[in-house]
Amino acid sequence: MTVSDERIVAVQTEDTSLEGALVVPAGAKGIVLFAHGSGSSRHSPRNIHVAEELQAGGLATLLLDLLTPSEEAVDLATKELRFDIELLGERLTGAIEWLASQEATHGLPLGLFGASTGAAGALVAAARLPDHVDTVVSRGGRPDLAGADLPSVKCPTLLIVGGEDPVVIDLNRQAMARMTAPVQLEIVPRATHLFEEPGTLEEVARLARDWFVGHLRPR
Repeated sequence: MTVSDERIVAVQTEDTSLEGALVVPAGAKGIVLFAHGSGSSRHSPRNIHVAEELQAGGLATLLLDLLTPSEEAVDLATKELRFDIELLGERLTGAIEWLASQEATHGLPLGLFGASTGAAGALVAAARLPDHVDTVVSRGGRPDLAGADLPSVKCPTLLIVGGEDPVVIDLNRQAMARMTAPVQLEIVPRATHLFEEPGTLEEVARLARDWFVGHLRPR
């Protein structure tokens, strides 16, 4: 994969235009839309690392900024928009519909990869567009914040949490109890919330790659 393979795109949603980085390998088996959260962006080195692993596995990726630059400036000061799960879900829903309209990605099986509060937005979008979303993976996520949408998620879901992140482990287990779709919890030993310990992010990337490759099948 080379830098030239990445294309900066303007994703039109119902209420705004969002900037994203799209990579579509030749013969892509599916596409994964990344949902950032808690003050992160498409430039997150952790999500870029996971995206590169997915690309190596033959999957297309779209790393998307869910907030506009002006909204990010507001959020930096107030930290409110990153917890606006309804807004994040609506933006992801629009991005999913945009991908379905593009020649390069139309018809590809779709997965969502959500981090932190972005995981809740991903589950909201999956619940509201069940015919479009094939699977969801959460990294250190807050699926509990998807609230009333959790029982409506129909697709298989993988929750990845660090073994040294007990509060988030508990919140993920609470979310699992409310879900009716197949859901699996993977706890990465020795990892804290941001998976900064040696080898832990690589384990996240491996788990995500294997899950998406196994669940993104031609419709």
